[in-house]
Amino acid sequence: MVTPCPTSPVSPAARARRRDNDQNLRAPVKKSRRPRLRRKQPLQLLDPSPLPGDSGVCDLFESPSSGSDGADSPAASAARGCSPLPGPAQQLVTAESRCKLLSWLIPVHRQFGLSFESLCLTVNILDRFLTTTPVAADCFQLLGVTSLLIACKQVEVHPPRVKQLLALCCGAFSRQQLCNLECIVLHKLHFSLGAPTISFFLEHFTHARVEVRQAEVSQALEAQALARGVAELSLADYAFTSYTPSLLAICCLALADRLLQLPCPVDLRLGEHPEAALQDCLGKLQLLVAINGTSLTHMLPHQIYEKCSLPRSLK
Repeated sequence: MVTPCPTSPVSPAARARRRDNDQNLRAPVKKSRRPRLRRKQPLQLLDPSPLPGDSGVCDLFESPSSGSDGADSPAASAARGCSPLPGPAQQLVTAESRCKLLSWLIPVHRQFGLSFESLCLTVNILDRFLTTTPVAADCFQLLGVTSLLIACKQVEVHPPRVKQLLALCCGAFSRQQLCNLECIVLHKLHFSLGAPTISFFLEHFTHARVEVRQAEVSQALEAQALARGVAELSLADYAFTSYTPSLLAICCLALADRLLQLPCPVDLRLGEHPEAALQDCLGKLQLLVAINGTSLTHMLPHQIYEKCSLPRSLK
C-alpha cells in the first residue's frame, strides 16, 4: 500500500508568489473588438481643380516631342488636373471635338482588330455619359479610351490592356485616372451597358432580307460590309446622333445597295420607320459619303471597293 507523502504547510507569501508565476505563464488573451462601422463615401470625381494652361482637344492627339518623355507636354500637364466637371477656366466638349475623338478611335479599334460592335457600343457609352455629365476638353481623350475599354469588356474575348490604351495617349494619363473615370462612367450609367447598336441592326436586316430571298447571301454580305463602312462615317458626325440605330442601319444598307447597284435593293419598310425620316436620313448619308468618299475607300475590302464606283453612283 502506497501512502502519500506528507506535505509541508505553505506560507501565504509562497502562495502569492506561486499565483503570480502562474499568471505570468499564461498567454495573453486578445480582447475581441467590435467591427468599426465606417461611413460609406460616395464615388469621388477626379480632382476638379483646373491647372493653368489647360489644353484643348487638338493637343490631346499630338504626340510628345521625340526629345522629351512627355512629362512637360500640354496633354500631360492638363491630365494632372483632368476632371469630368468643368471649372471656370476649362473648355467644354463640342461637336467638333467629338468628331476628332471618334475619328481617332475608329483607326484605334481597327488597329486592335476589334469588332464593329465594340466600336458602336463605345460610341453609345460615350454619348450616354455626355448626356449625364459635362466633360472638360482636357480629359475627353481619356473618356474615349475608357469607353472603349468598357465596351470591349462587354463584347471582346480579349479586350485591350489598360497599359496599351494609355500608351496610345502618349503617357498623358495615369492608370489611376483611367480606373477612376471608369468607376464614374459605370456609376452614371447605373451599370446598364448593353444597348441595341447599328451593328446589331445591320446583322438583323441582313438575315431578314436573306430569309425572304430579297438577295443572295454573297450579295447581302457585300452590302453589309459596305453599309458598315458608311455607318463608321456616320458615327463621327454629330448630325446623325438624332437618328435611332435601326433607322441608320436600314438607310446604310439602302445606300450600300445603291452603290453596289444590286438588282433587288433592301426593303426600307423592314425598319417600320416613317417615309419622311427615311428620306431625310438617306439624303444626309449620301452627302456624307460624297464628301468622305476617299476615306470610305480605305475602310472597304478591296473586292468590294472594285465593285462600287462612288462618284458615278452618287450623281
